[in-house]
Amino acid sequence: QVQLVESGGGLVQAGDSLRLSCVASDRIFGTYAVGWFRQVPGKEREFVAACDWSGETTDYSESVKGRFTISKDNAKSTSYLQMNSLKPEDTAVYYCAAVGGFRVYKDDTLYDYWGQGTQVTVSS
Repeated sequence: QVQLVESGGGLVQAGDSLRLSCVASDRIFGTYAVGWFRQVPGKEREFVAACDWSGETTDYSESVKGRFTISKDNAKSTSYLQMNSLKPEDTAVYYCAAVGGFRVYKDDTLYDYWGQGTQVTVSS
């Protein structure tokens, strides 16, 4: 069982940057694909970004493309989500997820492990 712990959320102003971290409890994380998702109360969970096990192949939602960057440091069993030019509509709880596999996965139902989430609030 892999445990994921997110951190790095907070309250920022529009235009600011944040970097979220997702630390895994097991080095097997190095073989896992990673996804970042977000959710606003009353709405469905939304895909944000994903990468394959190596971190070299990535995919993003249209709403964050060009502003967010996903990365993966397998030596540290950690994934990062660098968020630049934040907008009020980026306000949500952000979750990281992991699954064994060799592809990039945008479908949240495919992920086996989830973190507890970290709140990101962007004020205008």
